[in-house]
Amino acid sequence: MDSTLDLTPRASARGVGSNADTTSPYVGYTAAGSAFTRARQPDYFGWLEHVRAAAGCTRPIRLAGQLLTVESATGRLLDARHTDAMPDAAIYKACGNRRATVCPTCATVYQRDAYQLLRAGLVGGKGVPETVSRHPAVFATFTAPSFGPVHVRAVKRHTCANRKRCDCRPDPCHARRSTDPTAGLCSHGRPAVCWARHEPADAVLGQPLCLDCYDHDHQVVWNVFAGELWRRTKQAAERHLAQLARRRGIPPAQIVTASGKVRTVAPVRLSHGKAAEFQARGAVHFHALVRLDGVDPTDPTAVIPPPVVFTAADLDDAIRHAANQVDYTTPTHPDQPAGWPVAWGTQLDIRPISLTGSGEVTDGMVAGYLAKYATKSTEVTGHRSVRLTADTIGDYADPDGDHTARLIDACWRIGRPVGTPVPLSQRPRDHRPTPGFAKRWECPDCGTHTRYAACPVCVAHRQAALDAEPTKPATANPYARLRRWAHMLGFGGHFLTKARRYSVTFQLLRDTRVTYRRNDDQDQDASEAIKAADHPGDTTLIVGTLTFAGVGWHTTGDALLANTAAAMARARQATGREELAHELSTTHASTTPVAA
Repeated sequence: MDSTLDLTPRASARGVGSNADTTSPYVGYTAAGSAFTRARQPDYFGWLEHVRAAAGCTRPIRLAGQLLTVESATGRLLDARHTDAMPDAAIYKACGNRRATVCPTCATVYQRDAYQLLRAGLVGGKGVPETVSRHPAVFATFTAPSFGPVHVRAVKRHTCANRKRCDCRPDPCHARRSTDPTAGLCSHGRPAVCWARHEPADAVLGQPLCLDCYDHDHQVVWNVFAGELWRRTKQAAERHLAQLARRRGIPPAQIVTASGKVRTVAPVRLSHGKAAEFQARGAVHFHALVRLDGVDPTDPTAVIPPPVVFTAADLDDAIRHAANQVDYTTPTHPDQPAGWPVAWGTQLDIRPISLTGSGEVTDGMVAGYLAKYATKSTEVTGHRSVRLTADTIGDYADPDGDHTARLIDACWRIGRPVGTPVPLSQRPRDHRPTPGFAKRWECPDCGTHTRYAACPVCVAHRQAALDAEPTKPATANPYARLRRWAHMLGFGGHFLTKARRYSVTFQLLRDTRVTYRRNDDQDQDASEAIKAADHPGDTTLIVGTLTFAGVGWHTTGDALLANTAAAMARARQATGREELAHELSTTHASTTPVAA
């Protein structure tokens, strides 16, 4: 059959050759189309290299401005570059978000840093003395109390080898005998029992059996005061250990302060690394690595082993005693004049940590466990949102809605302003002196002799105190934070915290990584810091004047290309770790995060 196309294209009415393909191979407004448009540009590979630092980030920060290269010795300007001459007229920087649902790549870096930080507090390294491996340490889990019956998956006897992939047959959710007074219907006419054997992915897990019986107000108040409960628990455990040391005849430590005074402190103290985790019901609970340290009277900041008479069993007893003893009542509120009781739940799990790698709970296991939960938030409850305002609260809060909507409504309702502001006309005012000079007088407060009607020294001190005050004045309502953290179901604390002496900081790990990447081509020991004094002849300074230009990629095609390139790089890195782990006959590399 002969072709019907012309050998020589002829012009048509639309200006297209008669034998040309009139169907566009791509559509510019789609992700694939915009990616094809970017890839066809001559500077495509230069653009890929330009965005490589933030390639895997889902919402990179765009910076615009000028970069100046200055000779450090003379101050002479060597080069000047503006972002207008760069691809996309901006510099891309990774967002650094810790939440895996927001930015998986940045969350992976945060998780690996958290792993190194937490593990260094157990085995030493990265600036932490290696003697910490001889300190007693335990892994403790503190849970919230019950605020009402919820659907659970309870397995009394496990026969599976891996709890994360448990396929054991669970017990009935809430089984009751017919003679049990709690069986039957609740006061709202809903079933108070549940005979279902829930699967791990069942959507009803964590949901109350009766939404009206569940105490949503108490739960959000417990979330907002959970940090204070942890602080009091740690103090109670340290007091218990101090009493134990006194009974065993261990003298307290005498520490000389910076002012020359002598303080008497206990011979032992606690250092911790703690991660918060949301349960399916929306209540937060804590996983903590608690380490027992000694006190050096000559250097209070040093980390030394505790007296040899203290063991992990003593640390276990101290934490259990504190968890069972500590409870308090929150301040009064118009909805609850007597306040809400705040205490730990009955489920308290404390296990000693083995540093030999052969126990039930090892240092690498618990460090990886806490680092994993440091990148999570309220996703397990099914709720994800940014900070709520008066304009957006109606989209999420509902007093008659589902479990999460009622929790958010409780946060907004309890966190409302409870006081009436004093009218401006009734507020006290400072005395305003008449302008001009007065008879010479002596200020009774500071002794200054002046002819001004008001002492200039006292006025300057008063103004300095006003300037030092925070922008937002402190509120007398302790429940006001519930509105600020309504999108977090009331919990406003950090998801990963540590004691000052437990380990190093994230900033130290990030600075070390930046130094290594900038000088990875230098013939120098990897453990030795690169200093500018080591290269006096070649040292230059990069002075940047950058401002915020926006968030995110310009097009979905740019995000597709950049994230695909980063995913391929991560796959190659993971493959290399797996091969290295296979050669060294160690565990799978993915189970033990490494430094980024």
